Amino acid sequence: MGWWQIGADTLAAGRFLVSELVETTATLQALERGTASHPAERAWFDTHRPAYRERLAGDPATAQLVATGLGGLWNADFLTPTPTGTSTFAEDLALVRRTPPDQARADLEVSRGGPLPSPLCRPDLPQKAADLLEWVWERIVGPDWPRRRRIMEADIVARAARLSQGGWAAVLESMNPGMRWLGDSRLQVNPRPYPPRELTGASLVFVPVTPRQGWVSWDAEERRYAVVYSSSGVLSGTERPPVPDSLGRLLGPARAGVLVLLDTPRSTTQLVALTGQGLGSVGRHLKVLHDAGLAGRRRSGRSVLYFRTEAGEVLVRAGRPPEARDRPDAP
Repeated sequence: MGWWQIGADTLAAGRFLVSELVETTATLQALERGTASHPAERAWFDTHRPAYRERLAGDPATAQLVATGLGGLWNADFLTPTPTGTSTFAEDLALVRRTPPDQARADLEVSRGGPLPSPLCRPDLPQKAADLLEWVWERIVGPDWPRRRRIMEADIVARAARLSQGGWAAVLESMNPGMRWLGDSRLQVNPRPYPPRELTGASLVFVPVTPRQGWVSWDAEERRYAVVYSSSGVLSGTERPPVPDSLGRLLGPARAGVLVLLDTPRSTTQLVALTGQGLGSVGRHLKVLHDAGLAGRRRSGRSVLYFRTEAGEVLVRAGRPPEARDRPDAP
């Protein structure tokens, strides 16, 4: 298994950040793999994957590059640079584009586990990779960036609250499949046969993405390490509990939607991301629900979390179909 030795100082200085390039790379990887975990995600693939397949059909070398570098168990390092959180998409993309051709081919050989086929023995692989990432950003990620960013920022707020309640072990074990805190300052980052790495004195960041993808990356020379993980939001942004019709008629659909989402404590930022409503609208709904005794609030670190009160639970349960009212987990 792959594990990192992380000193207390490194872990305490660890931080969360959002990266446009990492989100774009994760979206590219999702498009390449084409695996949906629920109907809403399948609808997203149905919308975007035909254009992606058409783009690759006219460029077989790029198609093989992506299949080799992002489609297997090992990501090519030059396609997943470790983010700093201080650079723009254009600056990060320029780093990919400037990758020495020999380094790109060496990274792809590691991903493939052997020599490259002749279509990948060419000097313009970094240029082709950057061109495709730019295409994904301009066509898919960029126009949707404000919503995606809200989802990722909401995830960061929720994990910060979890950190204050259960420490880093509670946060890390829920990030990626196979990731868990082993004790003795050891973090298992995945079940693969990576050699152990010593992170004492290194910079460590955690980067959420909206597709269901995740990986680790590092820049050994700069002593920078990153854990990329799937945020609690979804790619399509449509996976949320349905609002009972009767509850919607009573409170209004938007306000009822906020109440339904308070099945677990959530911050205003999370609710903005999940509902797609503006910050002002969500704030007004929360004030009305709180004043009516349907929602409570408590502070968690620097965040204020809202939750359904017993009266709110009764109201939501009453709006469910009769056969579902006795099921506490029913939507």
